[in-house]
Amino acid sequence: MTDSFTLERRRRALHGWLLLSPALIMLTVFAFYPSLATMVTSLWSRGTRRNPAEFVGLENYSYLFDDPTFWQVAGNNLLYALVTIPVSMALALIMALWANSKLPARSFIRTAYFTPTVLPMIAAANLWLFFYTPSFGILNQIGALFGTESVNWLGEPETSLWAICVVTIWKEAGFFMIFYLAALQTIPPDLKEAAEIEGASRWTYTRRIVLPLLMPTTLFILVNAMINSVKLIDHLFILTKGGPSDSSKLILYYIWENAFAYFDRPSAAAMTVLVLALMGALAAFQFLVLDRRVHYR
Repeated sequence: MTDSFTLERRRRALHGWLLLSPALIMLTVFAFYPSLATMVTSLWSRGTRRNPAEFVGLENYSYLFDDPTFWQVAGNNLLYALVTIPVSMALALIMALWANSKLPARSFIRTAYFTPTVLPMIAAANLWLFFYTPSFGILNQIGALFGTESVNWLGEPETSLWAICVVTIWKEAGFFMIFYLAALQTIPPDLKEAAEIEGASRWTYTRRIVLPLLMPTTLFILVNAMINSVKLIDHLFILTKGGPSDSSKLILYYIWENAFAYFDRPSAAAMTVLVLALMGALAAFQFLVLDRRVHYR
């Protein structure tokens, strides 16, 4: 009896590992091993043919913290995140509420909102060049009708990062809208009928019923928005290349620049480790704190 029970447990364990093995292999090859290799690389100096790489410990991290460009890029990324995340989420919620209401041509409105999301990143950036081009861009053409001077949106340190933020908001709001729209359609209609019977206004119904029920979706979107805020690179290649004077340079572009333009892999690895640590801390905060507060028990 005991032998058969042990054999059955081993068979189930083997079956479980066989089911897990495809995902485990993919994660090991494309996530765990690259992360470990990046951590190891960040502890060595940049090697050349004449001077092989040497173990330097945390010296690369110390160099980063003393680098003013790194702090400027980190500040750019923080401002970029603080602008794009709340604005894109708020627009996504507003668009979802509107697209979920009883409107004529509702399918057309949903398609129009979602269209920027399906555009390739490079194509979207090239499209916005027609808006931002000095003197000939659409924005400057509209401004000329009101007598304003031409503005080099992508060539001025005061406006370049804000121009990138607008492109990101335009592209991500439609993507986040899909999640909000799907969540809105799962809310039982009985709740709205009960609110109307009680005489609740549309704003009261939205604030007291809809928004609390959307909190799990909001948390999911927030996590995705935070991840997207540190992985933008495509738009920068086309629009600004991080300039002028590093005013629009973000962390992933700076990592790429160090690794493939300056061939300083240890510094790029050190920045990557810092980004991974930050995202890991945010993920832990999500699972341990926020996730328990957004679900009804």
